[in-house]
Amino acid sequence: MDEPKARKKRKTPAGIAGGRCLCGAVQIEIDTPAFWAWHDHSRASRLAQGAAYATYVGCWKSRVRVTKGEKSLMRFEDNETKTARTFCARCGTPIFYERHRSTKMVNIPRALFEARTGREPRYHIRIEDAPEWAYRGEKLVPLKGFPGVVWERPGRKKTFEPGGDF
Repeated sequence: MDEPKARKKRKTPAGIAGGRCLCGAVQIEIDTPAFWAWHDHSRASRLAQGAAYATYVGCWKSRVRVTKGEKSLMRFEDNETKTARTFCARCGTPIFYERHRSTKMVNIPRALFEARTGREPRYHIRIEDAPEWAYRGEKLVPLKGFPGVVWERPGRKKTFEPGGDF
């Protein structure tokens, strides 16, 4: 007689992290720790987020809840890339990013959460797509007269000396 297969025990979440859109119309929460976190430098994420790159946390859909404003969510499906992006219809904040090949996962912009999500973004996706104007860790110094503003000083130009070696 065959013994029944042992059921896979579901891990108990360590905690809950709450997130929200800019206007507060949409609020979400996830069970922590999130599955993983990464920086996405792809052109699609750059355009969707309006930034040099987007930082996401990936979660199992079963561990994500919309706690407020589900009716305020709008969805855009990109048939070419087989992805879907959900955002707040009121303020435009991106909320969810889903990929066709990962039907049980949902990606959420890390910036929506003020508290820890249980994962640090240690991975970079499509870094070769990063624009040439993106910040790459250059040395920054305070801008005199503008508190809270730092800038990158331009490099010194080498002067051309006629007859000199290059």
